[in-house]
Amino acid sequence: MAINVQQFIKLANYYNQTAMLMSAICVQKGGIAMENYVGRFFAADVLEYIVEYGRRLMVQDKNLSAEIVAVINRFAAQFERVKDLITPTQKPIHEMTLAEFEKLMNI
Repeated sequence: MAINVQQFIKLANYYNQTAMLMSAICVQKGGIAMENYVGRFFAADVLEYIVEYGRRLMVQDKNLSAEIVAVINRFAAQFERVKDLITPTQKPIHEMTLAEFEKLMNI
């Protein structure tokens, strides 16, 4: 897949729609916090992919518009807040201590 602005916009739209859907599910389930929603790990993985795609896009295309660069930076800032939720940094549940598991699940 070629790295281009149109693909980045599609990815950004997909993430935004996913976030809206997750928010609606959280409200429907009685107003649970997004941090407690089971899909937060998937969302963090998608966000990581979008940030990496944006980084590669900025390296490849030096003449990006300021709006696209701003969106890439916004996603990067958002990713910094949820970086600990991405899959590779997680221990398998059977290797976690009780305290680590409770922190992960926000219990």
